[in-house]
This record gives sequence, structure tokens and C-alpha cells, in this order.
Amino acid sequence: MDSMLVQRPYLLKAFYNWIVDSECTPHIIVDATQPCVEVPEQFVEDGKIVLNIAPKSVMHFSMDDDAVAFNARFSGQPMQVYVPLYAIEGIYARENGAGTMFPEEPAYKALDNAVPVTSEPKTEKPAVKKNRAGLKIVK
Repeated sequence: MDSMLVQRPYLLKAFYNWIVDSECTPHIIVDATQPCVEVPEQFVEDGKIVLNIAPKSVMHFSMDDDAVAFNARFSGQPMQVYVPLYAIEGIYARENGAGTMFPEEPAYKALDNAVPVTSEPKTEKPAVKKNRAGLKIVK
């Protein structure tokens, strides 16, 4: 069983599709203290943030085996959000709470030890953004 792939990408996609197909609003619970997480800091409470990832609420949505990325507005301000899958703790439907919390996975724990955590501002964007459209925000 050591050669099994991590479950989170599969479970996240399945629960996301199930929630959207059920005409409910998918929300993800994110550990904002993890490396490479790019979320609006002013909405982080106790190191966590809950994000609405409904198709009608976000633009340029991408979910792959590495991360969830999208553009959204927070208090009227546009922002690019990037959440590595190891930082997603669960997904649920806003309307009824149906969903799941993800189990700890050894592969992600090993990653915690491999990624240096610094107190410097997050300036470098992770290069792992597969399946994204070639669009950028132009100001």
C-alpha cells in the first residue's frame, strides 16, 4: 500500500463535482499557514480560511493534482487565489454541510518537512499551474 497515490486530488474533484451537480455551493477549508498559499490575509481567522469555489463565484478556475487556483473579488478587490492541495483540509456544501474532511496523508507530511517555511512575504508564485488559460489580469 506504500505505492498508493495521495487521495486528496481524487476526493476533492469527486466531492466538488457532486456538490456542483447537486446545485449546491462548494466551499473549501484552507490551512492558510501552509507554504505557497495565496489567499486574502484579512479574511484568515486562526490560520484558516473558508473559500467559496462555486463556478458562479470565481473566474479562471483551475483544479488539478497540485492546486486549486482562481480569480475572485474580496470586498470588491480582485485577487488571484492559489491553494496547494496539501493546504485543503476539507470541502463541503454551504447549504447542508455535506462533504468531507481529508485525512492526513504521509506524502503531504513529508512535503511539510521538505518545503522551507520563511517569514518573508510571499512574492514568488509557484510554477505548478497546469491547465490554466493563458490569461492574466492587466491593470
